[in-house]
Amino acid sequence: MTIEYVKLEIFIPETHFPQLQKALQSVDAGHIGNYDSCLSYAPVMGTWRPLAGTHPYIGKQDEISCEAELKVEVTILAEKLMETVAAVKTVHPYEEPVINVIPLIGIGI
Repeated sequence: MTIEYVKLEIFIPETHFPQLQKALQSVDAGHIGNYDSCLSYAPVMGTWRPLAGTHPYIGKQDEISCEAELKVEVTILAEKLMETVAAVKTVHPYEEPVINVIPLIGIGI
């Protein structure tokens, strides 16, 4: 079975959501049938600890941070994965953005 679509889960500060929307639109992410710019988002709490050698956008080295973020979910064509991830990284403020890729089965059935 060939995976035609994947879902991205992107965790990002709310302040950067408008830029993320534009970046996703620029690569046609969230295009479903006769609709584009389709995505979902919800508030979540993220935690992390920056280790030695990092330059965190939020937080301090060796201290656990807990911050409000948005979890953004968008469906894309699998063949556009690398292009879409690159677009996300151009607007994402984190050194190591969390971008989960989940294969989807049965889209459009």
